[in-house]
Amino acid sequence: MRPEKHHADLRVTALVSIGKHPGSARERRAGQDARAVELGMTLASDGLEVLHAGDPHAEALRSYAGMGLDVLRVLDQEESADVVPALCRYLSQDKPDIILTGVRAESGESSGMLPYLLGEALGMPVVTGIADIVAVDGGEAQLLQALPRGQRRALRVPLPFIASVDLAAPAPRQSAFGPASRARLESTPAGIVCPDEVRAQWSEAPARKRPKRLQVVKAKTAADRFKAATAKSQGDGGRILRDKPAPEMAQAIFDLLLEEGVVRGGR
Repeated sequence: MRPEKHHADLRVTALVSIGKHPGSARERRAGQDARAVELGMTLASDGLEVLHAGDPHAEALRSYAGMGLDVLRVLDQEESADVVPALCRYLSQDKPDIILTGVRAESGESSGMLPYLLGEALGMPVVTGIADIVAVDGGEAQLLQALPRGQRRALRVPLPFIASVDLAAPAPRQSAFGPASRARLESTPAGIVCPDEVRAQWSEAPARKRPKRLQVVKAKTAADRFKAATAKSQGDGGRILRDKPAPEMAQAIFDLLLEEGVVRGGR
């Protein structure tokens, strides 16, 4: 008999951040963090805690609450403070079975280092870029990790652990105004406030237009993943360069980048 995916006694914490719309730069719920909340609600709706470290008055937090949460807990601290010490202090006392995060934030440093720093501080294994948690049974979780070209890798991880949720995970449900307005945002003092001295030395400026990237196959459905994994290269004029002079191989690479539009010709 296959184990049930939903567990009433499972304790899951989803860490959320303030997202930023790529076009308007308005604050919103972060896409990967919302998927982490969705996955947590599927696993343990009664044992799910959604946690944010920062400003308890941020309106974007209501969009997470609008997914059907009764309570969203906020560790109250300034935006300039480092979130890692406050989260480590709280999670070491709360001790959830599973901690879910996004792969990276949409604002701030957006380094993707938070799961690794928490794993090192809490002594918990870290699994990156998961697409789903299939089941939890016997103190272990069965995970699906998202790989390039739409492929998946099955993993078994002992509890407790930290997992970052990829965009390949199930899309989050819509946020409704009613539940968002009725939910409670419970503010808790962070306890440990450590200024992020490294970030304070940075200067922010609008990003420049990035160079064109080579085409990457993105597959969402099972049929698309199978097609992407089994597709052959479409290049007709490819050639293998082996044991050739370095200038000839460099020229071949430059010609490919020029043809794909990654670099521009001329001086």
